[in-house]
Amino acid sequence: MSKPTFSTRLTLAQRKVVAELMPAFVDRLLLDARNQRVLRLTFDEIVAIQKKALSAIPGAENGMKRNSLRHIIDVTSKVIDESHGTGSIPRIDRLYQFKITLNESAPSIWRRIQVRNCTLDKLHEHIQTAMGWSNSHLHQFKIAGARHGDPELLNDGFEDFDCIDSTVTKIVEVIPEDGKQISFVYEYDFGDGWEHEVLFEGCLRAEKGGRYPICVEGERACPPENVGGIWGYSEFLDAIADPEHEEHAAFREWIGLFDPEKFDAEESSKMMRRGLPDWRR
Repeated sequence: MSKPTFSTRLTLAQRKVVAELMPAFVDRLLLDARNQRVLRLTFDEIVAIQKKALSAIPGAENGMKRNSLRHIIDVTSKVIDESHGTGSIPRIDRLYQFKITLNESAPSIWRRIQVRNCTLDKLHEHIQTAMGWSNSHLHQFKIAGARHGDPELLNDGFEDFDCIDSTVTKIVEVIPEDGKQISFVYEYDFGDGWEHEVLFEGCLRAEKGGRYPICVEGERACPPENVGGIWGYSEFLDAIADPEHEEHAAFREWIGLFDPEKFDAEESSKMMRRGLPDWRR
Protein backbone atom coordinates (compact mmCIF):
# COMPACT_ATOMS: atom_id res chain seq x y z
CA MET A 1 0.00 0.00 0.00
CA SER A 2 1.18 3.52 -0.77
CA LYS A 3 2.18 5.68 2.18
CA PRO A 4 0.97 9.25 2.72
CA THR A 5 3.39 12.01 1.77
CA PHE A 6 4.02 15.25 3.62
CA SER A 7 4.98 18.70 2.38
CA THR A 8 8.56 19.56 3.34
CA ARG A 9 9.81 23.05 2.44
CA LEU A 10 13.54 23.38 1.83
CA THR A 11 15.72 26.08 0.28
CA LEU A 12 18.07 25.29 -2.58
CA ALA A 13 21.06 25.28 -0.21
CA GLN A 14 19.27 22.84 2.09
CA ARG A 15 18.25 20.61 -0.82
CA LYS A 16 21.88 20.51 -1.98
CA VAL A 17 22.94 19.37 1.50
CA VAL A 18 20.27 16.64 1.45
CA ALA A 19 21.59 15.54 -1.96
CA GLU A 20 25.05 15.12 -0.44
CA LEU A 21 23.68 13.21 2.52
CA MET A 22 21.34 10.99 0.48
CA PRO A 23 22.35 10.71 -3.21
CA ALA A 24 19.39 8.42 -3.92
CA PHE A 25 17.11 11.45 -3.45
CA VAL A 26 18.83 13.63 -6.06
CA ASP A 27 16.19 13.21 -8.79
CA ARG A 28 13.45 14.37 -6.41
CA LEU A 29 15.15 17.41 -4.87
CA LEU A 30 14.42 19.96 -7.64
CA LEU A 31 18.05 21.06 -7.68
CA ASP A 32 17.52 23.07 -10.86
CA ALA A 33 14.93 25.28 -9.13
CA ARG A 34 15.89 28.32 -7.09
CA ASN A 35 14.54 29.48 -3.76
CA GLN A 36 12.35 27.46 -1.45
CA ARG A 37 10.51 24.46 -2.88
CA VAL A 38 7.99 21.98 -1.48
CA LEU A 39 9.00 18.31 -1.60
CA ARG A 40 6.56 15.43 -1.12
CA LEU A 41 8.20 12.91 1.23
CA THR A 42 6.96 9.95 3.23
CA PHE A 43 7.26 9.90 7.00
CA ASP A 44 10.07 7.33 6.80
CA GLU A 45 11.99 9.46 4.30
CA ILE A 46 11.69 12.53 6.52
CA VAL A 47 12.96 10.60 9.53
CA ALA A 48 15.88 9.23 7.48
CA ILE A 49 16.87 12.74 6.33
CA GLN A 50 16.71 14.04 9.89
CA LYS A 51 18.94 11.23 11.18
CA LYS A 52 21.50 11.87 8.45
CA ALA A 53 21.50 15.60 9.21
CA LEU A 54 21.95 15.01 12.94
CA SER A 55 24.90 12.69 12.37
CA ALA A 56 26.50 15.11 9.87
CA ILE A 57 26.61 18.20 12.11
CA PRO A 58 29.81 17.26 14.06
CA GLY A 59 31.76 16.79 10.82
CA ALA A 60 30.42 19.83 8.93
CA GLU A 61 33.33 21.66 7.28
CA ASN A 62 31.99 25.18 7.76
CA GLY A 63 29.36 27.24 9.54
CA MET A 64 27.20 27.62 6.43
CA LYS A 65 26.76 23.87 6.12
CA ARG A 66 26.10 23.51 9.86
CA ASN A 67 23.43 26.19 9.55
CA SER A 68 21.78 24.34 6.64
CA LEU A 69 21.87 21.08 8.59
CA ARG A 70 20.24 22.72 11.61
CA HIS A 71 17.50 24.16 9.42
CA ILE A 72 16.91 20.72 7.88
CA ILE A 73 16.59 19.26 11.37
CA ASP A 74 14.14 22.00 12.39
CA VAL A 75 11.99 21.52 9.28
CA THR A 76 11.87 17.73 9.55
CA SER A 77 11.15 17.91 13.28
CA LYS A 78 8.16 20.12 12.64
CA VAL A 79 6.79 17.78 9.98
CA ILE A 80 7.31 14.75 12.21
CA ASP A 81 5.54 16.44 15.13
CA GLU A 82 2.58 17.51 12.98
CA SER A 83 2.17 14.16 11.24
CA HIS A 84 2.38 11.93 14.30
CA GLY A 85 -1.00 10.23 14.23
CA THR A 86 -4.44 11.33 13.07
CA GLY A 87 -5.58 12.46 16.50
CA SER A 88 -2.69 14.89 16.86
CA ILE A 89 -4.06 16.99 13.99
CA PRO A 90 -7.08 19.14 14.91
CA ARG A 91 -10.08 18.28 12.77
CA ILE A 92 -10.22 21.79 11.37
CA ASP A 93 -6.67 21.35 9.99
CA ARG A 94 -6.98 17.70 8.99
CA LEU A 95 -6.72 16.40 5.43
CA TYR A 96 -7.64 12.89 4.39
CA GLN A 97 -5.51 11.36 1.66
CA PHE A 98 -7.02 8.74 -0.66
CA LYS A 99 -5.71 6.84 -3.64
CA ILE A 100 -8.51 5.92 -6.05
CA THR A 101 -7.71 3.15 -8.53
CA LEU A 102 -10.05 1.93 -11.26
CA ASN A 103 -10.22 -1.82 -10.70
CA GLU A 104 -8.99 -4.11 -13.48
CA SER A 105 -7.42 -1.21 -15.40
CA ALA A 106 -4.11 -2.20 -16.98
CA PRO A 107 -2.04 -0.13 -17.07
CA SER A 108 -3.51 1.34 -13.92
CA ILE A 109 -5.78 4.40 -13.98
CA TRP A 110 -5.56 6.17 -10.62
CA ARG A 111 -5.70 9.45 -8.70
CA ARG A 112 -4.32 10.56 -5.33
CA ILE A 113 -6.45 13.22 -3.67
CA GLN A 114 -6.50 15.19 -0.42
CA VAL A 115 -9.82 16.36 0.99
CA ARG A 116 -11.18 17.81 4.20
CA ASN A 117 -13.70 15.93 6.29
CA CYS A 118 -16.98 15.79 4.36
CA THR A 119 -19.92 13.51 3.72
CA LEU A 120 -19.45 10.39 1.61
CA ASP A 121 -21.76 12.03 -0.91
CA LYS A 122 -19.27 14.89 -1.20
CA LEU A 123 -16.41 12.37 -1.42
CA HIS A 124 -18.30 10.83 -4.35
CA GLU A 125 -18.25 14.24 -6.01
CA HIS A 126 -14.51 14.60 -5.38
CA ILE A 127 -13.87 11.17 -6.91
CA GLN A 128 -16.03 11.99 -9.93
CA THR A 129 -14.22 15.23 -10.67
CA ALA A 130 -10.73 13.87 -9.95
CA MET A 131 -11.25 10.83 -12.15
CA GLY A 132 -13.07 12.68 -14.93
CA TRP A 133 -16.54 11.10 -14.74
CA SER A 134 -19.70 13.13 -15.41
CA ASN A 135 -22.01 12.14 -12.51
CA SER A 136 -24.56 10.81 -15.01
CA HIS A 137 -25.23 7.48 -13.29
CA LEU A 138 -25.93 6.00 -9.87
CA HIS A 139 -23.16 5.20 -7.41
CA GLN A 140 -22.54 3.52 -4.10
CA PHE A 141 -19.78 2.85 -1.59
CA LYS A 142 -19.18 -0.59 -0.10
CA ILE A 143 -17.50 -0.19 3.27
CA ALA A 144 -16.94 -2.99 5.78
CA GLY A 145 -19.75 -5.06 4.29
CA ALA A 146 -22.29 -2.21 4.25
CA ARG A 147 -23.64 -0.20 1.33
CA HIS A 148 -23.56 3.59 1.51
CA GLY A 149 -25.49 5.73 -0.95
CA ASP A 150 -28.14 8.38 -1.46
CA PRO A 151 -31.42 6.65 -0.47
CA GLU A 152 -33.51 9.04 -2.55
CA LEU A 153 -31.67 8.11 -5.73
CA LEU A 154 -31.15 4.42 -5.06
CA ASN A 155 -34.72 3.76 -3.97
CA ASP A 156 -35.95 5.25 -7.25
CA GLY A 157 -34.09 2.63 -9.23
CA PHE A 158 -34.12 -0.39 -6.94
CA GLU A 159 -36.85 -1.80 -4.76
CA ASP A 160 -35.91 -2.42 -1.12
CA PHE A 161 -32.37 -1.16 -1.64
CA ASP A 162 -30.97 -1.12 1.88
CA CYS A 163 -28.15 1.37 2.39
CA ILE A 164 -26.60 3.75 4.90
CA ASP A 165 -27.28 7.36 3.95
CA SER A 166 -24.13 8.76 2.34
CA THR A 167 -25.54 12.30 2.39
CA VAL A 168 -25.12 12.49 6.18
CA THR A 169 -22.31 9.98 6.86
CA LYS A 170 -18.91 11.68 7.06
CA ILE A 171 -15.41 10.43 6.30
CA VAL A 172 -14.39 10.63 9.94
CA GLU A 173 -17.14 8.12 10.78
CA VAL A 174 -15.86 5.36 8.47
CA ILE A 175 -12.08 5.48 8.85
CA PRO A 176 -10.21 4.07 11.87
CA GLU A 177 -9.69 6.45 14.77
CA ASP A 178 -6.00 5.54 14.86
CA GLY A 179 -5.60 6.63 11.23
CA LYS A 180 -4.57 3.19 9.97
CA GLN A 181 -4.94 2.51 6.27
CA ILE A 182 -8.14 0.88 5.05
CA SER A 183 -9.66 0.36 1.63
CA PHE A 184 -13.22 0.19 0.38
CA VAL A 185 -15.10 0.09 -2.92
CA TYR A 186 -16.66 2.93 -4.85
CA GLU A 187 -18.92 1.78 -7.70
CA TYR A 188 -20.16 4.10 -10.42
CA ASP A 189 -22.72 3.26 -13.12
CA PHE A 190 -24.33 -0.04 -12.17
CA GLY A 191 -24.71 -0.91 -15.85
CA ASP A 192 -21.07 -0.52 -16.89
CA GLY A 193 -19.94 -1.37 -13.36
CA TRP A 194 -16.93 0.92 -12.89
CA GLU A 195 -15.52 -0.27 -9.57
CA HIS A 196 -12.74 1.61 -7.83
CA GLU A 197 -10.56 0.75 -4.86
CA VAL A 198 -10.53 3.73 -2.50
CA LEU A 199 -7.47 3.43 -0.28
CA PHE A 200 -7.33 5.71 2.76
CA GLU A 201 -3.59 6.34 3.07
CA GLY A 202 -3.52 8.57 6.12
CA CYS A 203 -4.10 12.07 7.46
CA LEU A 204 -2.00 15.19 6.97
CA ARG A 205 -2.14 18.73 8.25
CA ALA A 206 -3.50 21.27 5.77
CA GLU A 207 -0.92 23.79 4.64
CA LYS A 208 -1.49 27.39 5.66
CA GLY A 209 -3.05 29.10 2.68
CA GLY A 210 -3.48 25.79 0.84
CA ARG A 211 -6.49 25.24 -1.41
CA TYR A 212 -8.45 22.01 -1.03
CA PRO A 213 -9.64 19.60 -2.28
CA ILE A 214 -6.63 18.81 -4.43
CA CYS A 215 -5.56 16.07 -6.81
CA VAL A 216 -1.90 15.50 -5.92
CA GLU A 217 -1.05 13.09 -8.72
CA GLY A 218 -2.38 10.32 -10.90
CA GLU A 219 -1.98 8.51 -14.17
CA ARG A 220 -3.93 8.11 -17.41
CA ALA A 221 -7.21 9.40 -18.72
CA CYS A 222 -10.63 8.47 -17.44
CA PRO A 223 -12.47 6.11 -19.82
CA PRO A 224 -15.40 7.59 -21.77
CA GLU A 225 -18.86 7.20 -20.26
CA ASN A 226 -21.12 4.41 -21.58
CA VAL A 227 -18.30 2.54 -23.26
CA GLY A 228 -19.25 -0.77 -21.66
CA GLY A 229 -17.19 -0.99 -18.49
CA ILE A 230 -13.54 -1.92 -18.19
CA TRP A 231 -13.76 -4.66 -20.82
CA GLY A 232 -15.63 -2.43 -23.25
CA TYR A 233 -12.96 0.21 -22.68
CA SER A 234 -10.26 -2.26 -23.71
CA GLU A 235 -12.13 -2.96 -26.95
CA PHE A 236 -12.63 0.78 -27.46
CA LEU A 237 -8.86 1.39 -27.18
CA ASP A 238 -8.18 -1.36 -29.71
CA ALA A 239 -10.66 0.17 -32.12
CA ILE A 240 -9.43 3.77 -31.97
CA ALA A 241 -5.80 2.63 -32.34
CA ASP A 242 -6.52 0.64 -35.50
CA PRO A 243 -7.84 2.58 -38.52
CA GLU A 244 -8.77 -0.75 -40.09
CA HIS A 245 -10.95 -1.78 -37.16
CA GLU A 246 -14.63 -2.04 -38.14
CA GLU A 247 -15.67 0.30 -35.30
CA HIS A 248 -12.81 2.78 -35.65
CA ALA A 249 -14.77 5.42 -37.60
CA ALA A 250 -17.85 5.14 -35.36
CA PHE A 251 -15.83 5.61 -32.18
CA ARG A 252 -13.88 8.51 -33.65
CA GLU A 253 -17.12 10.22 -34.65
CA TRP A 254 -18.60 9.61 -31.18
CA ILE A 255 -15.60 10.44 -28.98
CA GLY A 256 -13.31 12.45 -31.24
CA LEU A 257 -9.61 12.47 -30.38
CA PHE A 258 -8.82 10.51 -27.23
CA ASP A 259 -5.43 10.07 -25.57
CA PRO A 260 -5.55 7.28 -22.94
CA GLU A 261 -2.27 8.52 -21.40
CA LYS A 262 -3.41 12.12 -20.90
CA PHE A 263 -3.70 13.34 -17.32
CA ASP A 264 -3.22 16.73 -15.68
CA ALA A 265 -3.31 16.90 -11.86
CA GLU A 266 -3.71 20.68 -11.89
CA GLU A 267 -6.73 20.47 -14.17
CA SER A 268 -8.24 17.72 -12.02
CA SER A 269 -7.76 19.93 -8.94
CA LYS A 270 -9.61 22.76 -10.70
CA MET A 271 -12.48 20.40 -11.51
CA MET A 272 -12.59 19.19 -7.90
CA ARG A 273 -12.89 22.73 -6.58
CA ARG A 274 -15.45 23.67 -9.21
CA GLY A 275 -17.60 20.68 -8.29
CA LEU A 276 -20.36 18.99 -10.24
CA PRO A 277 -23.77 20.29 -11.24
CA ASP A 278 -26.67 18.46 -9.63
CA TRP A 279 -28.15 16.54 -12.57
CA ARG A 280 -31.25 15.66 -10.49
CA ARG A 281 -32.50 19.26 -10.71
